[in-house]
Amino acid sequence: MPAYAIGILTETCLNDDVRRYLECIDSTLQPYAGRFVIHGGPYQWMEGKLAGDVIVIEFESLELASQWYDSPAYQAIKPLRTANSVGTVFLVQGVPMGHRASDIVS
Repeated sequence: MPAYAIGILTETCLNDDVRRYLECIDSTLQPYAGRFVIHGGPYQWMEGKLAGDVIVIEFESLELASQWYDSPAYQAIKPLRTANSVGTVFLVQGVPMGHRASDIVS
């Protein structure tokens, strides 16, 4: 089942450290088959407002997503982001193909 690393960054200081983080993150994803599916806007607001940017990285499983996040390669560059941004980051398991909204109440 797919899983996602989701970041909602409300503040980012685009400096040399963040540029280095962005230059390095793709190579940390490769061993875990991670790929960006959303990386900021543009946004088409339908309801409410979000004060920040949404980043979504897809993995084949929650286990792979967790292994990527905990990997030495990612942990080595993570401080470049965390020292220069404010936000929330979490991993979440996706749903199987054919999932229907009513499946959560059955």
